[in-house]
Amino acid sequence: MRPETYTLDLTDRTLPKCERSIAQQTRIALGITSLVVLSGCTGYGPTSSSVDPAGSPESAKSEILEAGAAMLQTNSPLEPMNVYLVGFHPMKDDPSHQMEAHHFCTQVNEDFAQCALFDGNTRDANLNGIEYIISKKLFENLPESEKQYWHPHNGEILSGQLVAPNLPLKADHELMKSKMNSYGKTWHTWDATQGKPGESLPLGEPKLAWSFNRIGEAKRGLVEDRDERMNINTDARRKARADLIPLAEPQRGVDALKGQFKGITHPIPGVVDRNAPK
Repeated sequence: MRPETYTLDLTDRTLPKCERSIAQQTRIALGITSLVVLSGCTGYGPTSSSVDPAGSPESAKSEILEAGAAMLQTNSPLEPMNVYLVGFHPMKDDPSHQMEAHHFCTQVNEDFAQCALFDGNTRDANLNGIEYIISKKLFENLPESEKQYWHPHNGEILSGQLVAPNLPLKADHELMKSKMNSYGKTWHTWDATQGKPGESLPLGEPKLAWSFNRIGEAKRGLVEDRDERMNINTDARRKARADLIPLAEPQRGVDALKGQFKGITHPIPGVVDRNAPK
């Protein structure tokens, strides 16, 4: 049986919250007013946190204060964070330390986005980092001493690993196209790794995260578990994004972790280090 489809009006403020999120993300990605999407908003499965933070259960007094704050205070800085991305990060100083990262982002302008990172997508998810995303234009203007902190994004996009769950595939494709040749600066503050017991508090120094730039760098099961849980096909996304390869320019940092992963790795077409020998 074919899935039911309907036209989603991106200007309709009466849409359910999940469909408004689709509308907002699609408007950012495509700049259009309507398109046909699958009905319903349950395309991806929930990803619950694996970490239960230390501390006593919330008291009735705290719950009342929280409810009052929700009624009387603002959450305006959070409202624009309606772009949801899921990808993976190895830590730059320890590439064997890898985690799934749920990004909730706001596109501040054409060249700059900022994201809060969580270890899941449910109400119990823990805030475990931040990421700033900048265009090639802004990256090129950074001081040389600063560029070492910014990882390249072409590998994440062209591998199919970075996805925008529940967006129509066309919108996901256009969103990824808009991020080609961009860079991210990511700090993880909590070892709250999805699927594994982690620290019950955010301890120690923040860790600078990097990107995967070759097939096989991610630990076995990391991507596959995400795909099964969230109904995502990374291989299909990679093939569908092949038309983005001609847009890929050599990036700085592609080879920063080369040779530091166990097992056999393979190049991703289009993903080239700017300083690689010609």
